[in-house]
Amino acid sequence: MHPALTNTHHRPWPLPNGSWLLRQQWLNLAFIHWEIDYQDLRQRIPESLEIDLFDGKAWIAIVPFDMKGVSLRYFPTISAISNFPEINVRTYVIRDGKPGVWFFSLDVPSRFADWAARTFFNLPYRHGDVKIEAKEGVFHYTSQIGEDRFDARYRPEPSDTAFGKNSFEEWCTERYCLYCQSNKGHLYRTEVQHRKWPLQNAEIDIRKNSLLDRFQVGERHPSLLYSESIDVV
Repeated sequence: MHPALTNTHHRPWPLPNGSWLLRQQWLNLAFIHWEIDYQDLRQRIPESLEIDLFDGKAWIAIVPFDMKGVSLRYFPTISAISNFPEINVRTYVIRDGKPGVWFFSLDVPSRFADWAARTFFNLPYRHGDVKIEAKEGVFHYTSQIGEDRFDARYRPEPSDTAFGKNSFEEWCTERYCLYCQSNKGHLYRTEVQHRKWPLQNAEIDIRKNSLLDRFQVGERHPSLLYSESIDVV
């Protein structure tokens, strides 16, 4: 049994029928949130999706992390195409009572991952110069794709933090599906499974960020989250 399936009691709905397709491990994630104007967000999201709000506000996030061991079921991992850093821009939506994630962009240095995700999963991946460097507990993340640039250093605080069931921290992380739309306008939901997120508070120094320039964003949320590792199918 895959490690992600050993505990499913925390899921808000049952696992889907059938076998999982893709496995991966996410490492050294940071969750960085900003408030976003609701009307600006609404016009960017398919009408069939409801914008998920927290305390009456819409939120957009940048999430940098390291992908490891990405592979189809029954296939081995291949280092050259299975391991790479990623940075995504996402928001939160609901359909049929299932809260999930909507991605605006997912930036990677892997041409294969870019092609595969666009071709088979209808996800807005982009190929570019994306790097992560870890040194003495600090993670330095840089990305450049055209005019979009991101440069930040983040450091987790020493220990896991327990956040309440109705907290912003749990609201933005405990999601078990993502939504995407094909070029023909068909909407898809992809289910995911992982254990409950192990979260720590963190601090960050953002030196450059133009990933959100096209959005009407407000203040950054004071909660900056870090997660060391999670297995996903």
